[in-house]
Amino acid sequence: MVSWSEVLGSNQKKDGYVSIEQKITATKQAEEYLAALAIALEIPQSRYEQAERSYKSVGSWLERDASQVQGYAPEIYVQGSFKLGTATKPETAEEQYDIDCVCNLRNVTKMKMSQAELKALIGDELELYRKDKNMNKALQEGRRCWTLEYADEAQFHMDIVPAIPNEADQRALFEASRLDAQFAETAIAITDNEEAGYRHVTQDWPRSNPRGYAEWFKTRMGDVFVQGREQILNEMRSKGVTASVEDVPVYRVRTPLQSAIMILKKHRDTMFADDPTDKPISIILSTLAAHAYNGETTIGAALMAILAGMEQPIKHDGVKYIIANPTDGTENFADKWEKKPERKDAFYSWLAQAREDFSAAANLVEHRRIGSVLSDRMGSVLAGTVTASVVAAAAVADGAGHGLVRDASKASTDGPPQVSFGDEPRVPDTPDGFA
Repeated sequence: MVSWSEVLGSNQKKDGYVSIEQKITATKQAEEYLAALAIALEIPQSRYEQAERSYKSVGSWLERDASQVQGYAPEIYVQGSFKLGTATKPETAEEQYDIDCVCNLRNVTKMKMSQAELKALIGDELELYRKDKNMNKALQEGRRCWTLEYADEAQFHMDIVPAIPNEADQRALFEASRLDAQFAETAIAITDNEEAGYRHVTQDWPRSNPRGYAEWFKTRMGDVFVQGREQILNEMRSKGVTASVEDVPVYRVRTPLQSAIMILKKHRDTMFADDPTDKPISIILSTLAAHAYNGETTIGAALMAILAGMEQPIKHDGVKYIIANPTDGTENFADKWEKKPERKDAFYSWLAQAREDFSAAANLVEHRRIGSVLSDRMGSVLAGTVTASVVAAAAVADGAGHGLVRDASKASTDGPPQVSFGDEPRVPDTPDGFA
């Protein structure tokens, strides 16, 4: 069995990070189980369509003739896990789908109004929308967003972040800092009621770029995403639908990277069920996973590669830990770690546990044993359901001579898996930046 240090030592550095080759593998049975687990975690397409209808309905309301913001060229779009295609299904009917959106007023600048004025303006329109649609639950104000609470049976709420364009300031900042400005075009400035300048007209607004991040994420999915999107497009055209590749939303394509992130998020949620404050945030998991992904064509191979290289992009400049936003090198996703070191400890504790759990599962060749190993960390109900489905499917497949692995080429072999994670934590390097 190959040790973790041997795996690192045998690979090349690419773009400042260690590139992990296909030495960390999973058995065919583990691949089958992980593929079934990813399917069990997937949100039904109807939920994505429901989210799309909902935010487009809000957008139409903002664009109506009587709208206070109609003259500011409003647009609303989805961000976060729904945009990336990494949202996971709630376990119970009491849990809600969290749909994150941006409401961008394209004809507003920072010197036209304060953050508070922008937020109030959009909040007034959302309150009118709520009343017009007979939504009983009150509009809720958050630190950076407004929350529309839909009826209980809808099982979702929508967080809407007020924003204005920020391309010029973002590009100037990047150029002054000698950072990559390729994603500056979609940069936005957002509101935050805890900022000192919240009620003042000022150039100093919080920054964000969810569209840029989504584009970067697509590049990390690589050829697997491109091929999957083209396949769906061809299926649409075969049914007489006139469409281009850009008409195929990200959520329609399921890549090993997306599935692996969904599995890791579920593992994290279960591990930190009693400690939600310190659990690693999704943007950190998604960013590190996307960096570590190397185009693997099965979920198991992607998961092993991600766990192997997940800490490589984490830097330390002698004072603080840095997980840079790949679309904004000045933003540190780990900025809370210095004042709250328990969050850093929680991340490394989770990573060690995930490596232990999934490497153990990857070694096994019997579906029930894989389910037993993952039961505590993925939830006994979920693991039990997946185990039952994959055992039944395997029985059918054995008779038909088919495998169950969702694969763009072929499944991994049945040979002994080469997976081992060392006990020594890695010391982050000095940040290289994103050039």
